[in-house]
Amino acid sequence: QVRLVESGGGLVQAGGSLRLSCAASGSISSIAVMAWYRQAPGQQRELVASIATGGYTNYATSVRGRFTISGDNARGTVYLQMSSLKFEDTAVYICNTASYSGRNYWGQGTQVTVSS
Repeated sequence: QVRLVESGGGLVQAGGSLRLSCAASGSISSIAVMAWYRQAPGQQRELVASIATGGYTNYATSVRGRFTISGDNARGTVYLQMSSLKFEDTAVYICNTASYSGRNYWGQGTQVTVSS
């Protein structure tokens, strides 16, 4: 089992920046990938960015060049630095991990609201 706790959300003006943090506890040695998803009201959950053990990163087209994911899977920490925020980035941001066995774990989420 892996437990995830996010922090760092809040209200920011368009063009501003926020940094999200996620800390995992439990069986962190089983973590293969850590990621951030987001879900806006009435929308499907979508992948924002991911980082695999070894440092390989992947970004949604809509955030590439504005967001940076970083962290240490071995320590169970992942961060999302968000810059040049847009109104359409408003969503609940949810931390996710995938284990080597394919199990997925989810955090509770943290609200990010961008005012236009």
